[in-house]
Amino acid sequence: MNVLQDNSEIGRVVYSKAGRDAGRYYIITSVFNEEYVYICDGTLRKIENPKKKKVKHLNLTDKYTDEIRNDIFSGLKVSNSQIKKFLRSEDINKEV
Repeated sequence: MNVLQDNSEIGRVVYSKAGRDAGRYYIITSVFNEEYVYICDGTLRKIENPKKKKVKHLNLTDKYTDEIRNDIFSGLKVSNSQIKKFLRSEDINKEV
């Protein structure tokens, strides 16, 4: 379950399984190293202040958001409402 350092996981939807935020969905916005990633949900953890979280405390889903991923790689500004809208979509909540 190691996240690669080549940023291939950016835009992936994850589910927190440990900590105060257990049970919440997030999107990986950047990769720190093999053990840590930065995640945000647009509500509690905004894009301006992402949470640094250990990968072992996350369940990686098979869902990706291509729109947000492309915006991050292109250097475009990603909005919190864009992240919230994606995470509130029906298919994400049926994942776990």
